[in-house]
Amino acid sequence: MNNIDVLALALQRFLGDYLPHQRAFSIHTIRSYRDSLKLLLLFVAGPKRHVADLTVADLTPTKIIAFLDHLEAHRGNDAATRNVRLSAIHSFFDYLGAEWPEHLDQARRVLAITFKRTTHRIIDYLEAEEVRTILEQIDRRTVWGRRDYVLLALMFNTGARVQEIVMLQTTDLHLTAPPSVRFLGKGRRERICPLWPETARLLQQHLTDSGLDAQVPQALFRNHRGTPLTRFGARLILQRHVTRASAVLPALKSKRIHPHSIRHATAVYLLKSGVDFSTIAHWMGHRSLNTTQKYTTIDLDAKRAALAKAEPVTKSKRLPRWRTDNDLLSWLESL
Repeated sequence: MNNIDVLALALQRFLGDYLPHQRAFSIHTIRSYRDSLKLLLLFVAGPKRHVADLTVADLTPTKIIAFLDHLEAHRGNDAATRNVRLSAIHSFFDYLGAEWPEHLDQARRVLAITFKRTTHRIIDYLEAEEVRTILEQIDRRTVWGRRDYVLLALMFNTGARVQEIVMLQTTDLHLTAPPSVRFLGKGRRERICPLWPETARLLQQHLTDSGLDAQVPQALFRNHRGTPLTRFGARLILQRHVTRASAVLPALKSKRIHPHSIRHATAVYLLKSGVDFSTIAHWMGHRSLNTTQKYTTIDLDAKRAALAKAEPVTKSKRLPRWRTDNDLLSWLESL
């Protein structure tokens, strides 16, 4: 088999079989990988060649580094986006080298391309009162207003990713006590999230307004055309109501608010309410506690409370002296 066939076949199997079935990646992640590889192929082909004519040998480390530089210099991508693209390329070449050993040496050289260090960004999130203000500006006298209200209320209640919200089916709801909702998250991992009774009541009203049968699987949220709401549609809904709420709460104008801001708001709200990290991690669908613990860096109120409880290191404090006849544990407890 020639190199052209290997490249085409490898891409097909990588995106069509390896990622969805062996790695259980979501369609959203697979599309992100696809887009990264598509951009790479278009860059390497340039204006004088067809992508179909490319071979594995064309995808050299030098070309890939030039592509990554192009992303920053000409497409305005930051280091984080560059790293996302490189991660997809790494994953493909890792697969290529394992499946086609004749390309293992090239794969190793591509995998040696390093990620760029990125500056740590403070997570942009909304306070619970800001979420409440946004909800209060929605006109619930209309069916579409009530849809928007329950959409955003459900996002705050669950802290779910916007893609998880728009993918919800009516059969994912359990509205009798104790109410809950089932999500299919990253890596096709299912999780059950509890609902506040008020959220369950709003969802029941939404089913009635929309004429939806909770026993028949169908999209929970739809747009004006009657088709399932997309994550882009959900983002526009949020932005529209944030604009209205900004007239009441001007502080919202200085924040970059997007659906993930509500997800962050939920995590911080749970943290402030004393919920432990393990529960929050399960609630949010985090695979690692390290992801959950990043929210400790943005809870300024919690930081101030911790500071008030702690004594400054500059405050003089004489330690009790050790005496040979002291009980060791008693001495340690006295420090």
